[in-house]
Amino acid sequence: MLSCCAAPRVSPTHSPILSQAISLALSSYHGSHRLIKKGWARLAIILTGLLLITGEMEAQTAPSVQNAISPFRLNIGLDNAPDSKDTDVAVKVLFLITILSLAPSIVMLMTCFTRIVIVLSFIRNALTIQGAPTNQILVGLSMFLTYFIMEPVWSQIQNNALQPYMAKEIDSDQAVEAAAKPLRSFMLRQTRPKDVELFVELAKLPGTSVDALPLRVIIPAFVISELRTAFQMGFLIFVPFILIDIVVATVLMSMGMMMMPPATIALPLKILLFVLVDGWHLIIRSILLSFGS
Repeated sequence: MLSCCAAPRVSPTHSPILSQAISLALSSYHGSHRLIKKGWARLAIILTGLLLITGEMEAQTAPSVQNAISPFRLNIGLDNAPDSKDTDVAVKVLFLITILSLAPSIVMLMTCFTRIVIVLSFIRNALTIQGAPTNQILVGLSMFLTYFIMEPVWSQIQNNALQPYMAKEIDSDQAVEAAAKPLRSFMLRQTRPKDVELFVELAKLPGTSVDALPLRVIIPAFVISELRTAFQMGFLIFVPFILIDIVVATVLMSMGMMMMPPATIALPLKILLFVLVDGWHLIIRSILLSFGS
């Protein structure tokens, strides 16, 4: 540092004017160094005072801030609900949240949505068109077809379970049992007896009637049966399009056009055949009739 540096020596050969100039410079340097030290000390004292004042102000304003925030509280429980009506509303809200969280599983596994969306995806794969129709269109069409097929079931649930429960004619257990009956009847109509027997055997249930089977046995059996039926329909959809691929590949080979990809010629022919036979009408009609009355 400069403060630790030794002063330069003046040779006796230097002129008196140079010696006086050097001595004046050294004296001014030491004076300015002392002023800088005093300035930093004053600055440190001022900053310390400001910190102390700021700490006192924060300590004084903290209670007022807490009092301003105190009305906003989060209370999970029923401590402030002495009335039974408030408790009933809380239970209803909890039940609604539970139903909403399970809604995707209910729609996909306990309705006809599984079969419909698989069959529609088979159509797209058979046409070898990966981007049309898009997944959003297939899922949306499957949802509306599901609503169309399941509407009688929803009406029974509305009339036999939801409306009596909202009118306080039955309790929650009776409402759940009444809502499960139409779903159980629908799923059993679409389930193979072989699949039901499989899960009854694995669950080690005693001999009981079909109407008394629990949902934990009916739902997986219904899903397996739906997958089997959907793959059967998908195979039948694939057959005519596979024949078009075979015919196109054979014609190209016989003409010596081995470098021409068969898919280039087969894709327009598939789309033309599908449009000429009104494929969407036939597929949707077959899906709806596959569920019976």
